[in-house]
Amino acid sequence: MLRGNKAFSLGQVTLKDSYLVNAFEKEVAYLTAFDTDKLLAGFRETAGVDMRGEERYTGWENMLIGGHTLGHYMTACVRCCESANCSEADRQELLQILKRLADGLSECQEAGKTGFLFGAVITDKNNVELQFDYVEENKTNIITQAWVPWYTMHKLFEGLVSVVNMDVEAEPAEEIRRTAEKVVTRLADWVYGRTSGWSEETHRTVLGIEYGGMNDCLYDVYLITGKKEHLEAAHAFDQTELFERVLNAETGDNVLNNHHANTTIPKFMGALNRYVVTGEDKYFEYAAHFWKLVTENHTYITGGNSEWEHFGEDRILDKERTNCNCETCNVYNMLKMTKKLFQITGDVKYADWYENTFINSILSSQNPETGMTTYFQPMASGYYKVYGERFTKFWCCTGTGMENFSKLQESFYFEKGSTLIINQYFSSSVEFRGAEITQDAKIPESDRVSFYIRGAFDGNFAFRLPYWLAGKAEIRINGLPYAYRVAERGGYALVEGPFGADTRIDLVLPMKVVAYNLPDGEATYGFKYGPVVLSALLGTKDMADATTGVNVTIPGNRMIEKTYIPSGKETITVTEGSVEEYMEKIEEHLVRQGDELKFALTGTDAALTYVPHYSQYKERYGIYFHFTDRDFFEAGDGEKELKRIDTVQPGYGQYENDALHNMTEYGTGSVGTTEGETSRYAKQGGSFSYTMIVNPEGTSLLVTFKRTDVGKGIKITAGDVTIYEEVPESHQESEYYDVLIPIPKEAMRFSEKRFYDCSEKAVLTFNFSGINHKESAAICRFMYTVER
Repeated sequence: MLRGNKAFSLGQVTLKDSYLVNAFEKEVAYLTAFDTDKLLAGFRETAGVDMRGEERYTGWENMLIGGHTLGHYMTACVRCCESANCSEADRQELLQILKRLADGLSECQEAGKTGFLFGAVITDKNNVELQFDYVEENKTNIITQAWVPWYTMHKLFEGLVSVVNMDVEAEPAEEIRRTAEKVVTRLADWVYGRTSGWSEETHRTVLGIEYGGMNDCLYDVYLITGKKEHLEAAHAFDQTELFERVLNAETGDNVLNNHHANTTIPKFMGALNRYVVTGEDKYFEYAAHFWKLVTENHTYITGGNSEWEHFGEDRILDKERTNCNCETCNVYNMLKMTKKLFQITGDVKYADWYENTFINSILSSQNPETGMTTYFQPMASGYYKVYGERFTKFWCCTGTGMENFSKLQESFYFEKGSTLIINQYFSSSVEFRGAEITQDAKIPESDRVSFYIRGAFDGNFAFRLPYWLAGKAEIRINGLPYAYRVAERGGYALVEGPFGADTRIDLVLPMKVVAYNLPDGEATYGFKYGPVVLSALLGTKDMADATTGVNVTIPGNRMIEKTYIPSGKETITVTEGSVEEYMEKIEEHLVRQGDELKFALTGTDAALTYVPHYSQYKERYGIYFHFTDRDFFEAGDGEKELKRIDTVQPGYGQYENDALHNMTEYGTGSVGTTEGETSRYAKQGGSFSYTMIVNPEGTSLLVTFKRTDVGKGIKITAGDVTIYEEVPESHQESEYYDVLIPIPKEAMRFSEKRFYDCSEKAVLTFNFSGINHKESAAICRFMYTVER
């Protein structure tokens, strides 16, 4: 049902932009440096075949999520092979890599007999499917039981599907495709066998734990095999209850609050693919409305979303800015969805959003020197970008990062009938209707773009009129002004052919600096110049990394030196007039310095230079700052709000079992869904504990309980001090409610010092149990240590 606009293959579009060419070349160099035996080691161990003397890679690859990288890696290798920018030597090397991987997986599958393939660490060699059993039983300790096996399986499917559909003619591509098709067919048969046996309760349990886009990939498998069982298996992962809830929500309903973002986005990708495959309109509506809610309520100026991997409340973004915003995987999946929505609808809003996010999130995620990519991109100013490592970390975002830079040109051009649609302005060339059309673009350095037609062209052009235009676009053909017509639905300048050989078309796309504030921070502003987000240079002093979650590297300390802003904080004071007046004339205050892409901020107490955010990879930066005028600044700050010190998410193992929080538990139950409903409780006679950062001078616990636990008590202790021993009560009607529990000074004698986030912190271990050894009330969603 992709009845709108057809995308060009990667082999039809050649990158000529030097920044993008470098990014692609770095990606190819990275992919060709892998040891395929190490990538296959986990799969061979699971299948009981010869491991060729190799062990797994380390990091996440040597854990219960191991094997997830292989699927991303295969897809990235395929995309690089397909690319017009891939040299023949590199293409042959990548094809040989893919052949070894396809043959290796086939060998593992044959040995296993059932069609099952898996590459994670095996805890019981007598039951290699144990992780899947544990998920069905809702046992999800990520160290000893199960992490997210269906998520991992989804990545493998995606890689195999990419190989089957590989658009490469060179040998041995056809042989590789045949092998991959046999493997993916048998693997999908195994999935059907598993899903068809689920009870309603088991089905509900499995869908409450992260499963990637299993629905999405199985619809693709069905297109390959045509087997109705594979279609039914795809349906098994469609979470219709969630889809309906989102479809019926509007801004302010907070329907996505506390949902794990990169769990949720692929589910709706699956809904969209169901529409593509079956034509069921309702599933298009699900995806389109979800896209609308995310982009309007949860998205920063860069196109990124989430804090600590989760969506927050609708239009609450300023308060959520930290060093753990904007997970790269989220953007990867949102762009996949956006491309497909554009192909279906032709609506320019999707092309506009794609451009913004591609430049300011994707290009921004790669270190141009090393080719490594980010996990998070902080939205709190004073932090910096942290990149993965070549062969040691293997985060989820390592895998999506591989794919992101293997397909850079995938949404530059589309075709509809005889019309070439130009969506992105990057130097490149495309072959269409017998002509070669070359684009020479230098945005944002210049507002001019030229197109050169080699050979006669009997088609038409539709040039996107970007949302950031600072005036009317101008078009000239062979130097003469052209009075273009705007498309009926808007957003495109139509230029009609035919065109003779050697025709030149010139566009002028005016740009200016524009200020954008946040919905919950009217005086918190970021800036763009044309399509490019600008960020302030904040120096390299004392940059030291820390970790969060499962060995995820993050910027460890935040710093804004007083040489940049006198307060040493995010607040910038306007020296004349009000903030509103200042922003109305921002072009006069954020001024480009000659031909360089540097902009000096004037008219404030700050000494800041801004540059394109995507170019920042060596130092601290600031995208958003709080602007105030002098009268307001001197008036004082009023009542203090609660300030978060530390966070743990009960029931979500990745953030319970990390090195800091170090959960211990005996006799507990948990709900580990990824839709904001996570929780942990102590069963009769059981208990659990977390270690959390505290301020010895004054800290409280902010705990969320649920109304349905009425009558259940909970005892919270630190050392031998009882902090709380009550049956929580709420007089509110909401399903969940918060209780603020002050920590008595005497409990602080049990705190200890620990080096964390590049500095010494005070930590305290909290123990949770029921009153009189009975079952406790559940700790739900997120729990915080806070101070005023």
